[in-house]
Amino acid sequence: ESITSKGYPEENHHVTTQDGYILTLQRIPHGRNQRSSNAPREVVLLQHGLMGESTNFLDNLANESLAYILADSGADVWLSNSRGNSYSRAHVHLKPSQEIFWDWSFDEMAQYDLPAVVDYILAETGVSQITYIGHSQGTLIGFAGFSRNQTLGSKVKLFVALAPVAKVGHIRNFMRFIAPFAYDIAFLYHLFGRGEIMSNKLDLFLAKDVCENIDILCENVIFLIGGFNPGNLNKTRIPVYVAHNPSGTSVRNLIHYAQGVRTDTFQKFDFRSAEENIRHYGQPTPPVYHPEEMQTPVAIFRGNNDYLADPTDVQWLLPKLQNVVFDKDITEWEHMDFVLGMDAPYQCYDDIKRLIFTNNTIY
Repeated sequence: ESITSKGYPEENHHVTTQDGYILTLQRIPHGRNQRSSNAPREVVLLQHGLMGESTNFLDNLANESLAYILADSGADVWLSNSRGNSYSRAHVHLKPSQEIFWDWSFDEMAQYDLPAVVDYILAETGVSQITYIGHSQGTLIGFAGFSRNQTLGSKVKLFVALAPVAKVGHIRNFMRFIAPFAYDIAFLYHLFGRGEIMSNKLDLFLAKDVCENIDILCENVIFLIGGFNPGNLNKTRIPVYVAHNPSGTSVRNLIHYAQGVRTDTFQKFDFRSAEENIRHYGQPTPPVYHPEEMQTPVAIFRGNNDYLADPTDVQWLLPKLQNVVFDKDITEWEHMDFVLGMDAPYQCYDDIKRLIFTNNTIY
């Protein structure tokens, strides 16, 4: 289902990162029943989570999907796609069939993808600051990027963190089973390969050949990453959800998460060699991220039933953040409720609209 099929204007943009990856952005410049105008709009960037894509913010009905709701409320909405997903599989000289194309983790998303996307949007719109809304890994690269790059952080007037992820020592999803092997990188590469994992090809097979007949299996695919709250899932939309999720990532990225589970530390990728770490970082151990150094105002939305953004890990993060302007704990929510939940418009999105459109002058 395309953006235009729902009556909204759509633009496609391409951004090249400093290390050569070509990312696809979708833009909804205004709402469905609004005409294009030169009137100033709040510029909002939506960044999907782990193994997700921009459609995560579009997959429900128009009055239930965050991207459409914000566009209809008066925002200029941009949707980013991280390197390696089904929309961002290009590079200036590498091909996805090459293992080296996949030699990255969320470190590179924070260091290269996020600054490139933010700077591109600022240049296109002419504004000096945007609102950044991240879900899952989208929050992680925000915490990593804004804390290490204060100039980047100053370009964001408000960071809305949905299911915030930083330290993942208490994660309860499938990555806990990989964690015991996180330091045996050679074994994991032998097991999974050095390239892509959980690609969109699996989704299309499930959506076409499985979900129409076995809904319960597809529900479990959706809940695999983040927890279970089946009563909040629109089962008629399951084939749509599974057609887009998971959307692929690199094996190295999953190994990085597994390292975080094992070390219970928010740090850069560990090459498991003092020599390699020195070559990449100038020190024998990977640098630690310091979210307490982030100055960007942040609004937190968290779920108590979240297997990826586990409440214990979120409680570690919260006191480290210097500029929390809003914090909401939605008791029964799991990880995907923030983008797919049927009650998301009134449990979460109404608050986001208020933060963006009513209180933006306080930031």
